[in-house]
Amino acid sequence: MGKKQKPTFPLTLDQLEQLLLGEFTNNKDLLFSRHEHKGKALAVFYIPYVVERDKVEEFILSPLLEKTMKWENRTILNEIPVGTGKTIGSLDEILEKIVMGHVFIYIQGEKQAISYILISKEKRNLEKAETESLVLGPKIGFTESLVTNMNIIRWRIRSNDLVLEEIIVGKSIPTEIRLVYMKSIANNDDVQTMRQRIQDIDVDFIEDSTVLKQYIEDNTYNLFPQFNTTELPDRFAYDISQGKVGVLVENSPVGIIAPSTLFSFLESTEDRYMRWLGGSFFRMLRFIAMFFAIIVTPAYVAVVTYQYALIPTQLLISIGKSRAAVPFPPLFEALLLEFLIELLREAGARLPTKVGQTMGIVGGIVIGQAAVEAGLTSNILIIVVAMSALASFTFPNYLMGASVRIIRYPFIFLAGIFGLMGIMLGLCLLIIHLLRLTSLGRPYLVPLYPFRIKDFNKTLFRSPLPYEADRMTAYRPKNKRRFSKGEAMRKRDIDE
Repeated sequence: MGKKQKPTFPLTLDQLEQLLLGEFTNNKDLLFSRHEHKGKALAVFYIPYVVERDKVEEFILSPLLEKTMKWENRTILNEIPVGTGKTIGSLDEILEKIVMGHVFIYIQGEKQAISYILISKEKRNLEKAETESLVLGPKIGFTESLVTNMNIIRWRIRSNDLVLEEIIVGKSIPTEIRLVYMKSIANNDDVQTMRQRIQDIDVDFIEDSTVLKQYIEDNTYNLFPQFNTTELPDRFAYDISQGKVGVLVENSPVGIIAPSTLFSFLESTEDRYMRWLGGSFFRMLRFIAMFFAIIVTPAYVAVVTYQYALIPTQLLISIGKSRAAVPFPPLFEALLLEFLIELLREAGARLPTKVGQTMGIVGGIVIGQAAVEAGLTSNILIIVVAMSALASFTFPNYLMGASVRIIRYPFIFLAGIFGLMGIMLGLCLLIIHLLRLTSLGRPYLVPLYPFRIKDFNKTLFRSPLPYEADRMTAYRPKNKRRFSKGEAMRKRDIDE
């Protein structure tokens, strides 16, 4: 049997009320009030807890019930200009809008109902970003309110060239999404690709921007994040001004930035707020830390298991003494200790803040010392694993840090089975994989592949600001020039 069709306007107020109440499991969710004036019957209906009831009383009911008000759709729209008032003649559209915070007025016998948007949104105040801590620069983070986030971006990018394009995704629960870009800078292919991927999503509900990101990434089964995410409006605005495409999602305090490269996940906004030498040093430090976090534990396993001739004699004696009471091979020992570190990390993240910090410090000291005294592991391996864990904490992006920690386990297995050759095999496979990876169709290893030396000062290190006059060529922006290099380097001192 086909789906039962709903009746169409015009309807009596009794028919309309029965129809609306039949769509709600709990009838108390809907407020349906009737009024009569000069022989005409009228109903005002809405969901009380999703609209601003004080505005309904002040701006709609009070003018509506005045004796001088003529009850006609055109007159009401002219006399009550609250927000974007309009008429709707579809019952399906009314049912869709009423749960989104619309207030409806229906005059019995009319073919359309009047709709006003009076959404009541509970939102938290602007606060510091939780996952991206900074020493320098703005501290304000996005909130769960899309309107607030758009307001912040508009405030930071005060230009008519900024576009915040609306897209609605979700069948059962429609979610508002905003595609953000600079019209005269962003590459049209990037904008169109992002728009098409979002519009093609066929799901009931988008919970968060991080969930949306998984739907629109180039390779769903890949471990590495392909789109960058940020809680910081200044980072979001800066990337938009460079020609990238951003996405904001209702009910999500995280913005999406694309396209992204491997090196963009190691960048921090602080790199731009400090002098170029300091910014370059810390950025290159993170690159070294990424390599260190992947390699150091597998290298220990490989050298101790197979290539112990590479270890200096005095250090080899120390390792031998520390491992004398350990009954396990280095492979199992390293996996056990890495597993304990991950347990402490996860426990510290899930517990309340003060308890989590205590858990991480005390748990690491107590468990590490007890493991050495019990002969389950060596003290040197504890130092190696701790150094590897510290290196993984340097990533500004949490998802990239998690990816590096996961990658370390296959490298430990390869090192335990094949030694240093296993590590070299793992590195070759990893590089091949990264070379094939793309972000919004752009190569993931730019500027190393394809090789673009002009973009090195925007990814691998920072150069003095006058030498950053051009935008990153790998993203192919419409406008490649940010400012004039000659004008930026000219000093206009006052003549004495």
